[in-house]
Amino acid sequence: MSSINPTRHLQVFSPQEFNKAGYKIDVIGCGATGSRLVLSLAKLGITNIRVWDFDKVQAHNIPNQAFNLATDINRLKVEAIRDAVSAATGTTIEICDTKVDGSQELGDIVFLLTDTMASRRMIWEGAIKLKAAVRLMVETRLGVESGKIYTIHPGRLSHINAWESTLCEDRVATPSACGAVVSVGATAEIISGFAQWQLIRWFQIQQGKETDLANEIIFSLRPPMILTRNF
Repeated sequence: MSSINPTRHLQVFSPQEFNKAGYKIDVIGCGATGSRLVLSLAKLGITNIRVWDFDKVQAHNIPNQAFNLATDINRLKVEAIRDAVSAATGTTIEICDTKVDGSQELGDIVFLLTDTMASRRMIWEGAIKLKAAVRLMVETRLGVESGKIYTIHPGRLSHINAWESTLCEDRVATPSACGAVVSVGATAEIISGFAQWQLIRWFQIQQGKETDLANEIIFSLRPPMILTRNF
């Protein structure tokens, strides 16, 4: 199968240079944001992607996640997204149908997109915080008509303290964290796009093409509004 042609976005992002640098991406959680993000990263031309999720596709996932009603119901999400990526891009991604509990060794870039704040805290403490191998973490929170995107260096104390101050109990987080009962696919699309752009801008910084990267992005869709800050 042929690989994708990245000509249209080469001025913004070079997958050849990214892949040559050997960066490994872990996407933890393949739901509304994660399933879209994995497909988008592969369409950028990124090849070293590993996806973690132990859940199966259900009928109520179809409206807001990147799965297919005809072929994916009752399949493991990671298997379904692997096949979607292969069909769309020719890339074979690595999949793990395992619950991440913080004991795993993760790659250079981690997208933390699980359903609960408790699971994020556990994975953060065990596998991301102050781990030399992890160079970047992007964590997102999905609301019905709003979202948050956090982009931090897990070894930088100012980032650690600021991000940890945003953590809360799951009973308080809903619906501003993933896993909310009410979910709109369009909002997940926007969050996925922000997360992808944060990776692009981080890579541009590594190349010396850009100097600044917002650590917190908060947006609302009703009314339209966006706020950012640096840690």
